Amino acid sequence: MPSAASRSLERVQELHDAPLAPLTTFRLGGPATRLVTATTDAEVIAAVREADDTGTPLLLIGGGSNLVIGDKGFDGTALHIATRGFRLDGTTLELAAGEIWTDAVARTVEAGLAGVECLAGIPGSAGATPIQNVGAYGQEVSATITEVTAYDRRSRETVALSNADCAFSYRHSRFKAEPERYVVLRVRFELEDAEGLSAPLRYAETARALGVEAGDRVPLAAARETVLKLRAGKGMVLDPEDHDTWSAGSFFTNPILTDEQFAAFRSRVAERLGDAVEPPAFPAGEGRVKTSAAWLIDRAGFTKGYGDGPARISTKHTLALTNRGGATTEDLLALAREVVAGVHEAFGVTLVNEPVTVGVDL
Repeated sequence: MPSAASRSLERVQELHDAPLAPLTTFRLGGPATRLVTATTDAEVIAAVREADDTGTPLLLIGGGSNLVIGDKGFDGTALHIATRGFRLDGTTLELAAGEIWTDAVARTVEAGLAGVECLAGIPGSAGATPIQNVGAYGQEVSATITEVTAYDRRSRETVALSNADCAFSYRHSRFKAEPERYVVLRVRFELEDAEGLSAPLRYAETARALGVEAGDRVPLAAARETVLKLRAGKGMVLDPEDHDTWSAGSFFTNPILTDEQFAAFRSRVAERLGDAVEPPAFPAGEGRVKTSAAWLIDRAGFTKGYGDGPARISTKHTLALTNRGGATTEDLLALAREVVAGVHEAFGVTLVNEPVTVGVDL
């Protein structure tokens, strides 16, 4: 007799030897032994439990915007989380994990609520945002997330994690630290009613583009539209016709260095580029400094459009590695390794990839 989990999956879409590349923004990667698409929380939980009960490797896929899947694919069950749900109660927003993030941001702006408007245009699903602590243009989701509902594979129950429980830090969280434990089901945010105005702008580029000062508020729609234009200019808004957007967005995180490491880095910059050149530096907590991965890549000689194969650096932004069409995952990784090695040789700083790798290592 089939298990309860198997019975609950009888109506779920299931494919075998299923291509995964179309489910990723890179459009790369081999097939999965089995692909299950779940449209409700119950279906998600049933698929996870079935995989755990049978010892089957499990790969979770949302919007596929942060995944690098190996050319051999995935030997196991790939679970595509396609749940839907947008619920707004006053300033409290709850999103199902499978909600398309860009659409959700647009709806909050239409509702006149501030807090995520500068995260417009980021590809992917709502459920991925707490995992990566998604951030851009001066905002991070950790500033507005109040609770994450998840399935705990260890206790085999649904749990609610507060903001503090999520252990958010720069592009990191408890979910990223324990990738085999939690499956995000829903995310709750507390937004702000600022009478149609944005949250205070914290990113200098956004403020300049809007002709205001950092810390000022602007109409919500203007903030969102400006961010979308800035992102599009860097190839960071998905466009099927533009290969500069066939990427995972920023491929590397901005390095955070100790004061001692930053001092050594500055010395390398002076030796290579001259005493007059100052590398980017931003406070990152006591005794720590954040610098720019894009600056490092460019100054190490990897300029926009770098590469002569099917995987190249974006022609719009040095931080994005792209599939120009016909690339393989190995083509992409070869380029990434070249960039990492070149930056380390030039400046002594090791770049860390932001996307999750499946079946491959950088």
